Amino acid sequence: MERPKRQWGDRQEARRIRDLDPVHQLMPYFLPKRCDAEVYMHEKVDVTNTLQYIKTQNELNPEHKMTLFHVVLAGMSKTIIHMPYLNRFISGKRFYERHEVSLSFVIKKQFTEKGEESLMILKTKEDTTLNEISRKVAEEVKGIRETGGNQLDRVLHFLVRFPRPVLTLFTTLLNILEYYGKMSKFLWEMDPYYSTVLLANLGSIKIGAPYHHLNNYGTNSIMVTIGEVHKELIPDKDGNLHLRDIMEMGITIDERIGDGYYFAKSIKILKHLLQNPKLLEFPFNEEVDYDD
Repeated sequence: MERPKRQWGDRQEARRIRDLDPVHQLMPYFLPKRCDAEVYMHEKVDVTNTLQYIKTQNELNPEHKMTLFHVVLAGMSKTIIHMPYLNRFISGKRFYERHEVSLSFVIKKQFTEKGEESLMILKTKEDTTLNEISRKVAEEVKGIRETGGNQLDRVLHFLVRFPRPVLTLFTTLLNILEYYGKMSKFLWEMDPYYSTVLLANLGSIKIGAPYHHLNNYGTNSIMVTIGEVHKELIPDKDGNLHLRDIMEMGITIDERIGDGYYFAKSIKILKHLLQNPKLLEFPFNEEVDYDD
């Protein structure tokens, strides 16, 4: 999709939304902070067939290992492309919609108590596919673990050398620049709190999917935690119980960017894609046929 011509009031990374109803226009004044407006949803996804799909793909391509997390990233990306309100944020009491879909997540360099963490930002487009995401993430993770970090890590290591008053002044200045939409491109391009979705793959460290708050800093409007896959007895439409592989997701959303119906439809699309990963083999802009 061609990026719309920039107008007065737009930002570098997003266009300003001007055709809002009065209720949404006033919400940033009654609920000025993102953490004032967070809504938490807990979802269970049957990934039995998905795990079999991943196993088959890895047998066909043994040189590359696809994971469930890769499928989640692809499913989130396709859902956001078809439900663009999810790519919105509020800053300076104004609504904006990003030009790109971006997903950020933590990479543990070593699975130890003192193992350092690095942050990766994945950007996807309308013609992106599951295979592209899987390979790109695998290569990036490998590179970070081999080199010890990325550009963001180097910036953070530089900042923490300053005394507290300097850091306080620096962060205050950042918040002022953000309020007026003047944040430096150098910073928002590599800052995970400026991404569409911030994810925590807690299943990789064998725990569940807890509630996670949003942050008032940055522009991130959606936080997702992914828990460890476990077995559950799930009834079918006839009431018969079957042992299935279940993945839990904790989803926190800034309620100001949409409404309950929009969020419910988005969750249905996401779960449908995660349970039918073959749909993610095709460009993400292809329509999703799901049971509404």
